[in-house]
Amino acid sequence: MSAVLQSGTPTDDTDPLRGPTGRAVRSGAFGNAVALSCRACGARQPLGAEFACQECFGPLEVAYAPDAQVTRAQIEAGPQTIWRYQPLLPVPADVAGLPGTDPGMTRLVRAHRLGRELGIKKLWVKDDSGNPTHSFKDRVVAVALAAARELGFTVLACPSTGNLANAVAAAAARAGIRSVVLIPQDLERPKVLATAVYGGTLVAVDGTYDDVNRLATEIAAEHEDWAFVNVNVRPYYAEGSKTLGFEVAEQLGWRLPRQVVVPVASGSQLTKIDKGFGELVRHGLVDDTPYTIFGAQAAGCSPVAAAFRDGHDVVRPVRPDTIAKSLAIGNPADGPYVLDSVRRTGGAVESVTDDEIRAGIALLSRTEGIFAETAGGVTVATLKKLVEAGRLDPEAETVVFNTGDGLKTLDAIAGEVGPTATIASSYDAFEAAGLG
Repeated sequence: MSAVLQSGTPTDDTDPLRGPTGRAVRSGAFGNAVALSCRACGARQPLGAEFACQECFGPLEVAYAPDAQVTRAQIEAGPQTIWRYQPLLPVPADVAGLPGTDPGMTRLVRAHRLGRELGIKKLWVKDDSGNPTHSFKDRVVAVALAAARELGFTVLACPSTGNLANAVAAAAARAGIRSVVLIPQDLERPKVLATAVYGGTLVAVDGTYDDVNRLATEIAAEHEDWAFVNVNVRPYYAEGSKTLGFEVAEQLGWRLPRQVVVPVASGSQLTKIDKGFGELVRHGLVDDTPYTIFGAQAAGCSPVAAAFRDGHDVVRPVRPDTIAKSLAIGNPADGPYVLDSVRRTGGAVESVTDDEIRAGIALLSRTEGIFAETAGGVTVATLKKLVEAGRLDPEAETVVFNTGDGLKTLDAIAGEVGPTATIASSYDAFEAAGLG
């Protein structure tokens, strides 16, 4: 059974429509969202806990009322969270008053020193490590939780490569509901601990993320009152990534950057930033200026980069082998749509080695004082590679995305950095070591 909601439409017998637990769903529960639309065939179906098209089994995304009204002044008067963009999200108007982690409005850093080192004239870092659990996943989970509430789910769950696990466990704890999180058994220990501390159910699975994801899909089919944020409520969850694009444009003074470099795991973040830019243009919030999107993958898990390089439309799954575990999705659901976005905008998808990832982490830390997790190292290393290859215009304003905190992936750089020297506790020893 699936939970189905026809937002704002009365039934013949006036009984309220209900979520999976039988709880009535409020009118306007999904704001300006009006339907789920298939990304493959365009067919529409009612809002509900569905992720596959009933016509062709293609992936679904949220569609909105074309005449929805939203202004810059309305947004600027909102809270300093993603909920300032409520009219552009599938959430109720009163969502800011509900208990949640309230992510968003993270800093956009002008990266002068990194730009000079790479030869980029105007470079920014969108640093999402400042979110409540220190990654961009707080954004998508917040929107998924809002949908889960309205659909009557009683458990918040997910398969995860780490950051999503942290975000789901924290959001569920804040909301006072149970969480169930499935992770690969070889996940970085800081991410394991930062999930377990919230007291939910944490299950380590012997296998890759793709194995974990398959298991989660099976569990979701049997536990109808569980909201798997990136499975049965995925269309809502994915919309949270749009807020990265919204914030960048607002922080730049309501304009679009000329180029962006985005890490690619499932590919949803990149495609939704693209969607977000388009929505800002459609609502007249920014001018319709051209932009180019670049995707960044780790060489040890780069199926989308390989498809782009070879000119293919189909993304062939791979078995991940990389230190960038948060990007280690060998069968990315949005891979084909990443290819569409980068090709349409004149961009590319590139990959970098583990050594280049470590160097990217160190480069961003040394130049801008931002300690990124491995995904951020992938993005910075890819930025460097794109400039050196002449694919990215160094004269054009560029935004690179850091999606998580380096404290989550300390093992990646543990053998690369350490004390400059170890000395006795005397000034003479300090001088003898040449440290003055």
